[in-house]
Amino acid sequence: MITYTLKVVEIKVETEDAITVCFKQPALKKLKYDAGQYLSLIFRINGRRYVRPYSFSSCSLVDNFIEITVKRVPKGIVSNHIIDFVKEGDMIEAMQPMGDFTYLSNDVSGDIYLWGVGSGITPLISLAKHILFSEEKKKVYLMYGNRNKESTIFLNQIEHLQSKYTNRFEVTHFHTRPTIRLDNPNLIQGRIDEHKVGIIINQNNNIKGSAHYICGPAGLKESVKKVLSELNVDKENIYSEDFELVRDPKDFSNIHTQKVKLKFNYKEFDLEVIKGKSILEAALDANLELPYSCQTGNCNTCKAIRLDGDLKMIGLVKERTDLKSDEYLLCCSYPLSGNVCVEI
Repeated sequence: MITYTLKVVEIKVETEDAITVCFKQPALKKLKYDAGQYLSLIFRINGRRYVRPYSFSSCSLVDNFIEITVKRVPKGIVSNHIIDFVKEGDMIEAMQPMGDFTYLSNDVSGDIYLWGVGSGITPLISLAKHILFSEEKKKVYLMYGNRNKESTIFLNQIEHLQSKYTNRFEVTHFHTRPTIRLDNPNLIQGRIDEHKVGIIINQNNNIKGSAHYICGPAGLKESVKKVLSELNVDKENIYSEDFELVRDPKDFSNIHTQKVKLKFNYKEFDLEVIKGKSILEAALDANLELPYSCQTGNCNTCKAIRLDGDLKMIGLVKERTDLKSDEYLLCCSYPLSGNVCVEI
């Protein structure tokens, strides 16, 4: 596993509950990343090792620093630690950039649509800067939902991009609790729902050739994807970023608390995996420092080999055709029998 040690050179306050952490590019081992990818930061808090992924809010073509943006969340151990304790001059360990929520210019013949809510703007602002800078003929539409103007992350950056790319960057804000005049043509009251998605998309005559990037809650993704499907937009041009597993309680009907044997670093460990927890979660609770990153089944960092027993992966948003029949991602793997043995 490749890791980097990054120095914090600036911390920018975005809103009352969100900050941007700016890192200096290492002098020797340069960190290379694509717009839309994420960086997994490694922290040790109260003796336990935590790894958390954060999308880049910077664009390597435009920005001098490597930047990630963090929003405070209830019970967010790492996010709240970053906001409360990380300061300029700190050295933070990070894994190599990952993620496929990226822009492929050869696959898109039409305009680019970015759909986001709240902190979901983070990878979208990175993509917007990249596309606007590198694609002179592409038009970018940003649909961005927040409570109000005050809670809008990157508002200054968005307005700067609008003034710089007047004819190529169009922004529509959605406010659930507006505190400014509602006669602004670029402000829509309420959430981004199917009806509003349909109105926006139907204004484009070349919607079938467009590309769509979605980052936000499940309701946003469902609304946008449903309308796009009805308009026959190519599924391969619809991308969504997922930082949480979607678990249907029905999938756990045949899962029970089981004992699992784990082989790691040439040692064997006996884990009790209680119903509802993945093997990775059980291992981390036992203070085993397994390799992991996204925790949503999108990367291969926690991939293990099943040596015995039956397992089931739950919550995968994207189909994984790259895994062999005996390979499982422990972040979303649950034992079906009492003789499960895995090696990582």
